[in-house]
Amino acid sequence: MLEFLGLSSAHVDLLNAVTFELSKVPGVIAAVLGGSYARGIARHDSDLDVGLYYSENSPPDIEAIRRCAEKVSVPNTRPTVVGYYEWGPWVNGGAWIQTPAGKLDLLYRKIEQVQRVIDESQQGLYQHDYYQQPTFGFVSVIYLAEIKCCLPLSDPQHLIQKLKRSVEIYPTVLRQKMILDCLTIAEFTIFHAHGFADRGDILNTVGCLTKIAYVLLQSLFALNVEYYFGDKGSLEAVDRFTLQPRGFSKRLQELLVTGTQLDLKIATLQMQTLWRETVGLTEGQYIPKFGLPE
Repeated sequence: MLEFLGLSSAHVDLLNAVTFELSKVPGVIAAVLGGSYARGIARHDSDLDVGLYYSENSPPDIEAIRRCAEKVSVPNTRPTVVGYYEWGPWVNGGAWIQTPAGKLDLLYRKIEQVQRVIDESQQGLYQHDYYQQPTFGFVSVIYLAEIKCCLPLSDPQHLIQKLKRSVEIYPTVLRQKMILDCLTIAEFTIFHAHGFADRGDILNTVGCLTKIAYVLLQSLFALNVEYYFGDKGSLEAVDRFTLQPRGFSKRLQELLVTGTQLDLKIATLQMQTLWRETVGLTEGQYIPKFGLPE
């Protein structure tokens, strides 16, 4: 199956090797291939992303993980291996490994935390941690996207397959909440962006424009019943969506360039237009709240 994902034979050998090494580490519940290769959008220079799933009751020993990383690393190099939650509460640790076949990122995932996020999503609940990582932080829906697209490399207890079944259908209540929240944030931020643009405040206007872009992307994912998988590649993904403002990605990138070239008022008005067109796609689900001028 791996050969059909655009992986080279060297990549396949590497994944087999790291999966074998991890399988010998007590506490490793499952290993999966994620990221751009799992989604079928990898480039020739894309990293391999391997998720390592464990339980809070018996986490694997970090030194054992380090030894696994060293076995697949380029000779005479030291992989970066960190402890649990050193990278934050969501991307909660892992390893950066330079291998003869290219870069491999190992990412820890606590199974109880993933299950809790999935359970909360059924109630329309999600979280956003702005400080987790560039560019815009981490939204908990990413866990659902990861589970849905990942390819199990080792899953002896069939836990990943069980999680996959639980995310097959995008929860209606979560979809509605994402759409309403994101379009409200966008509208509120546009309201303030106009004031910043009128004063020629570059930092805050451009900051508002990028924040609006971020939440509009998330609203379009939800509108198209797709789990948001993170910032990298999200704009390109919108190009294949059925529901989107005409030429969305091209127009968005052009207005952001306009904003950085100091045409702040024009860029803000263009962003407002994109927001209005996105609101129109909800067919009345979203009612504007802040009285933005037409």
